[in-house]
Amino acid sequence: MKRIPALFITVSLLTASCVGNASLWGQYLTPTPFGNVASSPVVIPSATATALGPFVAAAEVTTTPSPTPTSQAFVTQETIAPLIESTAANVTAAPTVLYYAQSGDWLPAVAKRFGVEVNEIASPKILPENGLLDAGTLLIIPDRRDPTIQYVPALQLIPDSEVVFSATSLDFDISGYVKDAGGYLSSYREYLGSTGWTTGAGAIERNSFENSVNPRLLLAILDYEARWVRGTPENKFRTEFPLGYDSYRYKGVFMQLVWAINQLQAGYYNWRTGDLTEITFNDGSRLQLDPSLNAGTVALMYYFSRLHSLNEWLRIMDQTSGFASYYQNMFGDPWARAEAAGMLFPPSIQQPEMDLPFEVNSPWVFTSGPHGAWEHDGPLAALDFAPASEKTGCIATPSWILAAASGLVVRSGNGLVVVDLDGDGSEQTGWNILYLHVANKDRVAKGQWIDINNPMGHASCEGGISTGTHLHIVRKYNGEWIAADGPLPFTLSGWRTVAGERPYEGSLVKGDQVILADVHGQSKAAIFRFSDGP
Repeated sequence: MKRIPALFITVSLLTASCVGNASLWGQYLTPTPFGNVASSPVVIPSATATALGPFVAAAEVTTTPSPTPTSQAFVTQETIAPLIESTAANVTAAPTVLYYAQSGDWLPAVAKRFGVEVNEIASPKILPENGLLDAGTLLIIPDRRDPTIQYVPALQLIPDSEVVFSATSLDFDISGYVKDAGGYLSSYREYLGSTGWTTGAGAIERNSFENSVNPRLLLAILDYEARWVRGTPENKFRTEFPLGYDSYRYKGVFMQLVWAINQLQAGYYNWRTGDLTEITFNDGSRLQLDPSLNAGTVALMYYFSRLHSLNEWLRIMDQTSGFASYYQNMFGDPWARAEAAGMLFPPSIQQPEMDLPFEVNSPWVFTSGPHGAWEHDGPLAALDFAPASEKTGCIATPSWILAAASGLVVRSGNGLVVVDLDGDGSEQTGWNILYLHVANKDRVAKGQWIDINNPMGHASCEGGISTGTHLHIVRKYNGEWIAADGPLPFTLSGWRTVAGERPYEGSLVKGDQVILADVHGQSKAAIFRFSDGP
């Protein structure tokens, strides 16, 4: 059951050293334990143990380290000494943390989590100046953790691949599971202004695909909070607001899930970038996030902190009787699925070649820099381009959207086109590009193979809220949204994306050329493609 990342050890240089309408989470019986575990020692920092009391006591059981590449066996003094000595010139005499990079780690983000500068991190390997770290890379980091601060335990509750819409969900039948569970969700119907009547399973499916979030996780949260999947909600409030977020705007299961996804993604992707280092509860109490956590665990921790007190949250986080065991009771071992699917990011991953998505000599405007991929609290992964026009607003345009890369069209409809670059027919695997606000007229069909620079359709306002005709474009890899400015920068025809201080700001840079995003579509933000390149 327990996943404890044996990822970092503190050493000295060369020396060891909501009240009312509360959720129903506390009313469930503890699921039957799964399997047997061998033992290896687990050490919880004493400051954390003192601060968190019984929660940590329950966590101090022993377990076998996770078999994933990021979960190394505990390192002995004999094995770490040569590694530290080999990098001694780059490390101060202060206490040091040994941390093994996890899939998806980026050096600047790791530095933020540990509260150090990038140039203070050493390694026996040559570290990449840009790009993701290979999983398992040893990092030697100055230990600046404050012993007076309360940290959450270094326990991994759920793999990243069970939060994003990854290969672990390829064989999952949403409708079949909901029907077999036989709960309130199986007979639920809801009217949505955008698509009309939808079933409970349809709400899960649509949210999963649109937001690239794992459907198992949405089902588990819905059942954990309100018994919607395998039972019946106990009162009217939990019928109208199943997740407990009391806002009329988010009434009904679809919008409650939208709210939940925003929280999950805020936790997940802000951990990826290193911008989230603590969580705050509704009573004002705070906990520092242990820097060795994984993004999936932080997503859960952040989500459950939004509506729960610290005491409730601690019980939810309990590995033997909280959400992690509940999830496994519903869907089996998530860590086995994650291991079978493989790591989210293989070594030395790079973005494949992609071109600007419009015609040669056709003027377009770079209207928005990095902003939300789908919902507003998601990663800053999307860019917006608009065809040049003397008119404003939602107007028809003859200008073509071209495919930024070759691939198989796996979704097409309601203003949306998704192209799977590896051609396996799944947007849960490999690189995928999502194009939004593509007009129905002349839009490429699902199942069609499209080569790079082939026409796909025309920009419009279709498929969502839009103040004017434009194209919204975003990338995914193995189901995870990829930030436009980060370890894998969004690069189109050699133009690299640079984020601004706020969402929608930013620039495209190529050599000494810089184009600043302009939401008003002024000519200063115009960008062209020419026959010999942009």
